[in-house]
Amino acid sequence: MKSDLSVLLKGEVNRTQLKDFPSPYRGKVRDVYSLNESTLGIIVTDRISAFDHVFEETIPFKGQILNLLATFSMDKVQDIIRTHIIEVPHPNVTIARKCSPLPIEVVVRGHLTGHAWRTYKSGERALCGEIMPDGLKENEAFPIPLITPTTKALYGHDEDISHDQIIKKKFVTEELWNQVCDIAIKLFKRGQYIANEHGLILADTKYEFGIYKGELMLIDEVHTADSSRYFYLDKFEERVKSGEPPLQLSKEFLREWLISQDFMGKDGQSVPNLPDELRLQVYKRYAELFEILTGNAFTPVFTFNQEKTFSDIFRQYV
Repeated sequence: MKSDLSVLLKGEVNRTQLKDFPSPYRGKVRDVYSLNESTLGIIVTDRISAFDHVFEETIPFKGQILNLLATFSMDKVQDIIRTHIIEVPHPNVTIARKCSPLPIEVVVRGHLTGHAWRTYKSGERALCGEIMPDGLKENEAFPIPLITPTTKALYGHDEDISHDQIIKKKFVTEELWNQVCDIAIKLFKRGQYIANEHGLILADTKYEFGIYKGELMLIDEVHTADSSRYFYLDKFEERVKSGEPPLQLSKEFLREWLISQDFMGKDGQSVPNLPDELRLQVYKRYAELFEILTGNAFTPVFTFNQEKTFSDIFRQYV
C-alpha cells in the first residue's frame, strides 16, 4: 500500500510558489496567480479539505482529476451560463477570466443528507430559511431542490445564511440573487440529468459565481467530487426505504471517517493524520467519478519540473 502511494506521490502538486510571479492567493485547493488585469492562472493542487480544514496530507492527482472534471462539467452547461474558463493547457492548470467573486456559496440540495440531515436529525426543520418537510428519511429526495447558501469565510468556517439575510446585508442585490438562484437550479437539474445517464444521483452540490465586465459567470468548479455528493442509482430506493445508507461517490465518507476520529473542525479538537490507505481510497473514488461521468479513463500526468512547467505556461499570458 505504501509503495503504491509513494509512486503516485511522485506527481504531487502541493503548495506552489513560482519565483517569477507574485505570491498566489491560496484557497483550500487552488493556488491562484494574477497574470494580467483580466486573466488568472489557477493551479489546482492535490490538497484536500473537510470541515473547513486543509490537511497536511495530499491526495495523489486529485488536482488533475478535479480540474479536468470541472472543465468537462462546465462545458456541459455553457448554454445555461458562461464560465470563467479561457483554456486548460495542463491537467493541473486553468487559465481563467478574472471575475469579482460573489461573497456567497450557493448550495443546492436535492436530498436530505450530510449537513441537512444532521440539522434535521436534531429536530430543526429550517435550514437557511428553507423549510424541510416532516416525515423524511435520511438520504430521501426533497420534493423540490432547496437552495441553502453559505457565506465565504476568509478564515474559519463558512456560515449558513438565509435568502432574506443576503438581501438585507447587501451581499448582492435582490435582482442579482434571483438570477443566481434561477441559474443554480438549472445547473443542478442539468447535473442530475447527466448523473442519471451514468447510473448516479447528484444529491447535492455547491456553485460559485462572479462578475466579469458586468456579466454573471460561473467560476471555481462544477459537479466534482469536492463540490458535490453522488449516490449510485442502483438499489438506491431499496436502501433508503430499509434505512441502509446508499452507496455513494463523494467526500462524505472522508467526513464520516473524521467524525469517527472525533474531528469536525471545532476549536480544541485534535486534527488527525490521514492514513495512507484512506488517501488511496480517496484517489480511487475521485478517479472513478471522473471515469463514470466523462467515459474516459483517468491517466495521470507526472510533472516533475513544476516550477518551469507552470511558469512557462503563465508567461504566455503576462
